[in-house]
Amino acid sequence: MRRREFTAGLGSAAAWPVVVLAQQGQRLRRIGMLMALEEADPEAKAHLYTFTKGLAELGWINGRTARMEVRWAGDSVERARMYAKELVELQPDVILADSTPQAAALHQVTRIIPVVFVLVADPVGMGLIAGLPRPGGNFTGFVPHEPAMARKWLELLTEVAPGVKRVAIIFNPDTTPYIEPEYLPQLEAAARFFKVTLLSAPVRSDAEIESVITSLARDPGGGIIAAPGSFMNAHRSIVISLSARNNIPAVYTSPIYVRDGGLLSYGTDLEDTFRRAALYVDRILRGTSPVELPVQLPVKFETIVNLKTAKALGLTIPETLLATADEVIQ
Repeated sequence: MRRREFTAGLGSAAAWPVVVLAQQGQRLRRIGMLMALEEADPEAKAHLYTFTKGLAELGWINGRTARMEVRWAGDSVERARMYAKELVELQPDVILADSTPQAAALHQVTRIIPVVFVLVADPVGMGLIAGLPRPGGNFTGFVPHEPAMARKWLELLTEVAPGVKRVAIIFNPDTTPYIEPEYLPQLEAAARFFKVTLLSAPVRSDAEIESVITSLARDPGGGIIAAPGSFMNAHRSIVISLSARNNIPAVYTSPIYVRDGGLLSYGTDLEDTFRRAALYVDRILRGTSPVELPVQLPVKFETIVNLKTAKALGLTIPETLLATADEVIQ
């Protein structure tokens, strides 16, 4: 089993080892961060901690060699646009964009300031970059998921819950416009292979999430895939609670769902992604252009299983899955 514990806070960065310290009198480099979720969210704290820790280890310490400007947009597209404009007006040396709505908002207001994005699944389709190997502008970063991963989500769901016959993929089309064109075809093909019916379930509010799950629960054999994205992360508590209440197995794309009581997750190792993002920010601060930094695909994945939730749902997790899981929550 593997567990990670996070401590949030920019102030603690001064205690970390560093590679380079700014020379006396050198100006502080300004680093903007446009973050999804809310500041108090444990997932948000973990992302910020990993990123700023990585920067500190490279010599960029808040208040000593750099000035960190953090803005929290939550799941609000309007707030993302407001804070994107605010950050750009501060003229930072580089900005971290945490997820698709944040990157899109920054793209609307700057084509000059370097932006390193994470958790953006379709940067080419969004027009952020020209291509993965050669981004071609002021944006570069890290893609968290690939459409081919959708098959794995359905495979795991049918493995832990072989009685599933109908599976709804829940997503917000406004914040994850790539789900329908990129992921649904993959899921439809997988659904035919695993002999289940796939239901597309676009949602934009807690009420719509509740409607989808309660409707799915009217007949036995329902299952859920909670699509990746900042909206679903921000609304994960209602998905987890309603799935438990209605006895519906669900697979997720981030471990925070499982640590909050969800059944199972498979996705990119986000800690690794934010650590790699710090390396890109460091290179830009030292003079590398975003044009020279290829957009990278995920390289580390993790599977998390919650045995307590499985038991409550009346499911038995296969021993083969338990043996290969990166973390098993008892």
